[in-house]
Amino acid sequence: MSAQNLTQLLDKMWTDYTAINPLAQKIFDTLTNEGEVLTNDHIALRTFNHPRISVDVLARPFLAWGYQEKGEYQFTEKKLFAKHYEHTDPTMPKIFISELKLEEFSPDLRKIVDELVAQIPEGVELSNDFTSMGRPWNVSSETYDALLKESDYAAWVAAFGYRPNHFTVFINDLKKYSDIKDLNQFLKDKGFKLNSSGGEIKGSPEVLLEQSSTLANNIEVEFSDTKRVIPACYYEFAKRYSLPDGKLYQGFVAASADKIFESTSRGQ
Repeated sequence: MSAQNLTQLLDKMWTDYTAINPLAQKIFDTLTNEGEVLTNDHIALRTFNHPRISVDVLARPFLAWGYQEKGEYQFTEKKLFAKHYEHTDPTMPKIFISELKLEEFSPDLRKIVDELVAQIPEGVELSNDFTSMGRPWNVSSETYDALLKESDYAAWVAAFGYRPNHFTVFINDLKKYSDIKDLNQFLKDKGFKLNSSGGEIKGSPEVLLEQSSTLANNIEVEFSDTKRVIPACYYEFAKRYSLPDGKLYQGFVAASADKIFESTSRGQ
C-alpha cells in the first residue's frame, strides 16, 4: 500500500476533523500567523472492543502502510484499553487508538453497541478509509442519552463514529511557544478555553510528557429523531522529553490521558 494513499487518508481525516472542529483550524492558523510551523504529534481514534471494530481492526490499514505497534495502555477509571503505533518514517504522526471495554459495562450498554455495530454493512469496517467515514449507523438522541449515563466516551463514539477525536500539536517543533506554559497562556490570551481537569498541564518532565488541550467545541448533530448540540472534538498539545539515551520519549502516560479524555465531557 503506497505512502500516497496514507497521506491522502491523513489529509482526509484532517479535513473532516476541522469541519466539525473549526477551532482547531483557527488555532492552526493563529500559530502559523505567528511564524510557527506545526507538526502533528499524533491522531487519536475511538472505538469499542467489539470484534468487528476493535483497536486491531482499525489499526489494520495503518500497519499495512508502515506503522508498527509500540505501546499498550490501560485506563482503569475510564474502562478503556489503547495502543499506539509509530511509522517507520518519523515525520509521520503517531496513531493512538482506544477502545471501550464493553465487558465492564451494563448489559443495556452492550446491547446498544451490538445493535449499532449490526447496522454497519458487512466489510465496510475493513475499508482503508474507515477511520474517516464518520458515523456508520443511525442512532437516536434517546440512545445517546442512555449511553451518556454510563460513559461519555461511549456516547461520543455513538454520535460521531469513525473520525479523529483529536489531532495534536508537537510543541517541541514550535519556536516562540516551545514551552507548554507559554503556549497555554498564548492560547488563553487569544480566547481559547483549555481543559482544566487535573490542571491545565497533564504530566511533567519527570514522566517525559506534558500535555494540554482545548475543550471540545459544541456542534449540532443530527440524530434519527432530532438535532442536538453536543461536545465534538478538541485540539491537543504535547511536549516530549528525552530518555537517558537522548531520544525523545514517544509513548503516552495513562494518568495524563485519563484527564485528556475529559476534554469531551459535558461536565467541563
